[in-house]
Amino acid sequence: MKRKLKRKLLIFSSLLLAFLLLAGRLTWNYFTSPTGSQEVIFTPANPQHFTSDNLNYTIYQAENGVSDNVIYHLHARNLDASIWNDDTYFTSLVQAYWQKSSIKPPTVVVVSYGPVWLLTPKNSQVESGLLDDFIARLPEIESKVGKPSRRILLGESMGGLNVLILGLSRPEIFSKIASLCPGVYLESPFSDYPTQRAGMKRTGADPKIIYGVTQLAKKYVSNNEEWKAINPISLIERADQTYPELYLSCGLYDKYGNFEGTEALASLATKRGVKTRWHPLYGGHCAIDIASLADFLASP
Repeated sequence: MKRKLKRKLLIFSSLLLAFLLLAGRLTWNYFTSPTGSQEVIFTPANPQHFTSDNLNYTIYQAENGVSDNVIYHLHARNLDASIWNDDTYFTSLVQAYWQKSSIKPPTVVVVSYGPVWLLTPKNSQVESGLLDDFIARLPEIESKVGKPSRRILLGESMGGLNVLILGLSRPEIFSKIASLCPGVYLESPFSDYPTQRAGMKRTGADPKIIYGVTQLAKKYVSNNEEWKAINPISLIERADQTYPELYLSCGLYDKYGNFEGTEALASLATKRGVKTRWHPLYGGHCAIDIASLADFLASP
């Protein structure tokens, strides 16, 4: 009888301890978890959304007027064409900076082919061809905003790679390229594992992220030749002083391992005579210097 009672007391004590530990953890999480986000105070631009087959784009124009230039913003992975007015994203900081100065901002067109995509010329992969598609749709988009004096490209992360592919493939169309934390690497997605592993060790890249980046690239290119056709390191080799002005930035501790490749791209661009602004930053993925970026995007 006493043995059964002791056993019940032991079970009860164990359950009570587990309950108290769980309650303590939940209470700790409740009081120590963030309760909100730092929001940017700014006046959102006026949006107009359009859909054309598989392309979604939103035209944003500042309430107090715009210049005759157009920024084409190609967004990062898992975002969409509504991101320009997000009050917790870097785009709202850019708008706030413009609004606190005498700068008249360009019209902004945020372009989206979905949450994940790469602009590639048509090749052997089924998913390829978005580069050609976007160029073909420019007249349609500009029929709504008017032909700009200058076309400017802006992109971060996946979008940072996309604006480099687009602007360096068709340099006659664009005047400036602002590429933030772009997916630029010295290795190819088709490099062998030891080469990729060495790259991850040098850059501190997260192996899971590199695996995902490699698989994304292979969805749009099937071999090294097709990769060279979109690799910014390869594209810059044919550049000259007539190419679009470049603004490149990346965080030193970018978990995608983008710092090394972006720095190499900036160096190569400078050697080729391309006007280049390189902003190495102390931070992680997509650390951004808002003031210099906003000035670059809006300067004549």
